[in-house]
Amino acid sequence: MPGWSCLVTGAGGFLGQRIVHLLVQEKDLEEVRVLDKVFRPETREEFFNLQTKTKVTVLEGDILDAQYLRRACQGISVVIHTAAVIDVLGFIPRHTILDVNLKGTQNLLEACVQASVPAFIYTSSFDVAGPNSYKEIVLNGHEEEQRESTWPDAYPYSKKMAEKAVIAANGRRLKDGGTLHTCALRPMYIYGEKSPFIYVRMIKALKNNGILKSAGKFSTANPVYVGNVAWAHILATKGLRDPKKSPSIQGQFYYISDDTPHQSYDDLNYTVSKKWGLRLDSSWSPPLPMLYWLAFLLETVSFLLRPIYNYRPPFNRHLVTMSNCVFTFSYKKAQRDLGYKPLFSWEEAREKTSQWIGSLVEQHKGTLNTKSQ
Repeated sequence: MPGWSCLVTGAGGFLGQRIVHLLVQEKDLEEVRVLDKVFRPETREEFFNLQTKTKVTVLEGDILDAQYLRRACQGISVVIHTAAVIDVLGFIPRHTILDVNLKGTQNLLEACVQASVPAFIYTSSFDVAGPNSYKEIVLNGHEEEQRESTWPDAYPYSKKMAEKAVIAANGRRLKDGGTLHTCALRPMYIYGEKSPFIYVRMIKALKNNGILKSAGKFSTANPVYVGNVAWAHILATKGLRDPKKSPSIQGQFYYISDDTPHQSYDDLNYTVSKKWGLRLDSSWSPPLPMLYWLAFLLETVSFLLRPIYNYRPPFNRHLVTMSNCVFTFSYKKAQRDLGYKPLFSWEEAREKTSQWIGSLVEQHKGTLNTKSQ
């Protein structure tokens, strides 16, 4: 597979950056184009300072600009599409989420057809499979079960419809007469250094005397380390470009997990931060059914107030369900078709995440010291 090129959308994000770091280690990669709407100055600098012979081209542009996307795709061999708006609380307007997550994906698929890009890998989410009820129990689920989210909330709906568009686009005729081959990866909840979700939780805990507020104590999840999700994208890229492997991957979706033990979201947050003195909230919390109906009540209040006031509830039924159910998936299909095996062990992932949290604790201490002087 001589000299090829890759476009990564959402390249400034938590996962996108990790994918780029692994991509530039590929010997035959001539160019990687990193695309995002806006790059933070430190991210831009990081890309410029990558130790690699691969050409790194930084592109700032909107995924809703079809003409821009077509230019960005010219001469590209593979598109890895990670760009998305993640919002499970409804803080971002529904039309914005649908525009970026669904319309943006459709725009990018069309740009691939027009620019004759033969391979497209989509970063989906386990959220497209549910859970649809907090009573639902899925342990080591697999792709053949054909689970589908029924939530009307903008995020799961937009990701589900975008994934369907990607899978449906497999086999489309390209402008140069070639064929578009697509696949989708469904990572579990992604953790690791620079996780925006963990960052918010840790900063709140540090401001709250080291007490971690509950993120879902009733759940059984199989979180996945960001480095392993990035590695799965590299393997999918190689697989779709390999004439022998490609036929079994085309038009498929894959759950991406790793060997992180099954645990609650609360236990994960505690495990990676306890070394630094953080601890779980021991105060009373309502039973799960009560929490669910309280969320329903808050959503109703929000709906009734909408004509006069934009009330945003602190949680909703989708979040309560997702954060408190038994919902885990196996990576056996990815292992079989993509040759996927986790690049990082649970011990390594835990240690790397914990060290990063340690740096946040030090920064917080520094901030407190500055304020007290």
